[in-house]
Amino acid sequence: MPVSWFLLSLALGRSPVVVSLERLMEPQDTARCSLGLSCHLWDGDMLCLPGSLESAPGPVLVPTHLQTELVLRCPQETDCALCVRVVVHLAVHGHWEEAVEAGNSDSELQESRNASLQAQVVLSFQAYPTARCALLEVRVPADLVQPGQSVGSAVFDCFKAGLGAEVHIWSYTMPRYQKELNLTQRLPDCRGLEVQDSIQSCWALPWLNVSTDGDNVLLNVSEEQDFSLLLYLNHVPGPFKSLWYKNLTGPQNITLNHTDLVPCLCIQVWSVESDSERIVFCPFKEDPRAHRNLWHIARLRVLSLGRWQLDAPCSLPAKVALCWQAPDQSPCQSLVPPMPQKNVTVNEPQEFLSVRDHPNLCVQVSTWEKVQLQECLWADSLGPFKDDMLLVEMKTGLNNTSVCALESGGCTPLPSLASTRAARLGEQLLQDFRSHQCMQLWNDDNLGSLWACPMDKYIHRRWVLVWLACLLLAAVLFFFLLLKKDRRKGECFLVRLTLTGSTILVAAPGTRTALLLHSADGAGYERLVGALASALSQMPLRVAVDLWSRRELSAHGALAWFHEQRRRTLQEDGVVILLFSPEAVAQSQQWLQLQTVEPGPHDTLAAWLSCVLPDFLQGRATGRYVGVYFDGLLHPDTVPAPFRVAPLFSLPSQLPAFLDVLQGGCSSASRRPADRVERVAQALLSALDSCTSSSEAPGCREEWDLGPCPAL
Repeated sequence: MPVSWFLLSLALGRSPVVVSLERLMEPQDTARCSLGLSCHLWDGDMLCLPGSLESAPGPVLVPTHLQTELVLRCPQETDCALCVRVVVHLAVHGHWEEAVEAGNSDSELQESRNASLQAQVVLSFQAYPTARCALLEVRVPADLVQPGQSVGSAVFDCFKAGLGAEVHIWSYTMPRYQKELNLTQRLPDCRGLEVQDSIQSCWALPWLNVSTDGDNVLLNVSEEQDFSLLLYLNHVPGPFKSLWYKNLTGPQNITLNHTDLVPCLCIQVWSVESDSERIVFCPFKEDPRAHRNLWHIARLRVLSLGRWQLDAPCSLPAKVALCWQAPDQSPCQSLVPPMPQKNVTVNEPQEFLSVRDHPNLCVQVSTWEKVQLQECLWADSLGPFKDDMLLVEMKTGLNNTSVCALESGGCTPLPSLASTRAARLGEQLLQDFRSHQCMQLWNDDNLGSLWACPMDKYIHRRWVLVWLACLLLAAVLFFFLLLKKDRRKGECFLVRLTLTGSTILVAAPGTRTALLLHSADGAGYERLVGALASALSQMPLRVAVDLWSRRELSAHGALAWFHEQRRRTLQEDGVVILLFSPEAVAQSQQWLQLQTVEPGPHDTLAAWLSCVLPDFLQGRATGRYVGVYFDGLLHPDTVPAPFRVAPLFSLPSQLPAFLDVLQGGCSSASRRPADRVERVAQALLSALDSCTSSSEAPGCREEWDLGPCPAL
């Protein structure tokens, strides 16, 4: 009696037991069908070309279920080979009336009803390193053709496979009327079968035992024999990756560190004799340590704006979805529903189609409702998180929708009587939503849509009077302290308040402005600059950089944009940060020698060189300018001498001193949170590693019409 694969897999489990298999004496492949059906096996192998899906009028024969059984093919009593028998269950899909709708006449329809139904069933078999396809022609008598009913099965004997191999089987019809069926199985090795005496390749196999040695894993071969051992990563789909291969002599012990275990780590061991069968097994598929190591190794990597890739040594049974990260550092809120989750494909570029870029959108990779990885992919390019409210519009009927606001406690329906922030502003948010003042981030006609509504104006309306009162009180206190000549040191930031055309300056620990000037060294360097700008914006600094002002640059030109930003920064007692890179140094040297430089697209270098240099030559740079270069990208001696009169820092190695200078010396190291400095350093290190490891070339450059530098 044949042993079904289901019963065999139950019998094997983690500790294989002896199983007896049916023996086939026929040396050639054969095919047979269940009662009432006729089968014919085409001679020889064929090409595995599934083709594209097609539609056909009237009933067609399609495979509905795929089964496998293990048998032995034995041309001689003691010379057997393991074989996989494939059973394909067939059914009829479609109705005769479809042939009438397709334009067939009544006589043609009647003739078709009296004829048998025929199909060509393709079986595709792959077990590394071999692949085969077989073609079965199946006929069903007219009296058995009942739409939607099973008509029987076809049996193919058989596909020869190696012991311990992993086999992949597909089945489909030609032409294809539906997606192919597929099945993947791991075959037992010599230890799990009552066939050691029948399969000659099993006679000289080394027996490998896997055991634990504390936290580590011990591989042991106790026999005195020569053997080969291979450790590899089994990628499905795709070829395996060899990790370690060696010819050894037993007895032998090999120790694997528990930190090297991953679910797809597999082992092959075989005798050095020619044509020896291999023992193949992957013992760590269910090991919790291996799964923890895999998630520790996995990395989300940014490729470009909106595109990302999950790198991992093994396939990951995980889902990926977008989430919404609020600026208050609360947990990222999942956007499922209405957005659907996607299966993760490792080591391949991924993207969410039809999603508009927003700095608050992040990517979450999760398993069984547990978030394993999270990355806010757009933050470095689009700036810091915005104080926007995300509205979720859901389809509730054919022409009806409901709107809720995503908050930390869930999605608050609008309007609502709850005491949450969104509920208090429910009417205003709905009015903005209906008047299209919110930005649509994603839309699906069947599921719903997502909208980002700015909250700045609501905060301004609610607190404007309170802020005015506080600022006036601060001004009074300032003048009082000034008269008493008892100003405290360290409060050196200026807050500008304009009331009916008058300007009042008050001393308060407010937000200082920082203007970043850099050259266009390519997309990798721009991401590094974006990371620095985003990190500084998390400090008490208002950051201006041309990467966040593309529209203004296109509308007004690089010179006008730079002049306005420099004027505003210096008038507000801010600081101008000059980012020196190999490109910036080269163009600066060119400017100092020739008084000209070739401009590039969105590149303010040609503009700020002519305007900044006089401040350095005339002694006006102290306290207004700071120079910066990144560790490993530039040597400080290459910075042109005229620019060295200002403080020059290397990041991230000199980050604490750099932040103190940016804050005017008013915030000591003891008052600056260490974790915040550490976050800035980590962000710069990550972006710097990405920049130095990439091979991106600078982008194409456009010509800009730069006039003379306006006087400040």
